[in-house]
Amino acid sequence: MADNFLENKFDEYRQRKSAPTTRSGHSLDSLLKRNRSYRGYDRAYNVPETVLCKMVETTMWVPTGKNQQALRFKLVTGEEDVRTVTENVKLGALLPELHLPLPGTEPKAYIIICSTIPECKRLDIDLGIAAQSMLLKAVEMGYNGLIIAAFNARKITEAFALPYPPALILAVGKGAEKIELTEIPADGDHHYYRDENGTHYVPKVRWQDLII
Repeated sequence: MADNFLENKFDEYRQRKSAPTTRSGHSLDSLLKRNRSYRGYDRAYNVPETVLCKMVETTMWVPTGKNQQALRFKLVTGEEDVRTVTENVKLGALLPELHLPLPGTEPKAYIIICSTIPECKRLDIDLGIAAQSMLLKAVEMGYNGLIIAAFNARKITEAFALPYPPALILAVGKGAEKIELTEIPADGDHHYYRDENGTHYVPKVRWQDLII
């Protein structure tokens, strides 16, 4: 009996060791679902530069075409510098009537992503991987963000004396919006929208309809 008891316990231990473990609240699915595009932030929450540094650190570990590692990053945290970026970006292309961000909900920090090489397919792929990875890291640390592709490149370059042209800008802060995901068929309306209470709805095609 004792032998069977020990054998069973060993089997249980071996099964636990072989099973994948997931940290509560930080599974990939959880991070992806929480990584929404926030266009409004709680100004009471500051974003330390250390948070932005940890976001940039993730780009050391992600793939890059031909190992080119062409991306460079400008961290923007000071009040005046943040205001300069805010004045030269456009948010919410599908909601132009709202003039986002609303007053008092501006991002608290930015990361300007620059490139040391001309735009090409490999660079575009690198940008997407890096931006997504950095924002997932922000979510893991309790922050939120937004990928911004609509900005005044000339003014941003001049304002920060950038040695390389800006390719994307990430807004970072503590999200202050309610965002809901809704499932739609492949031929459904993809436009995001807001209701009268300000809830932001993001239609997502069901994964089953993505498979061809």
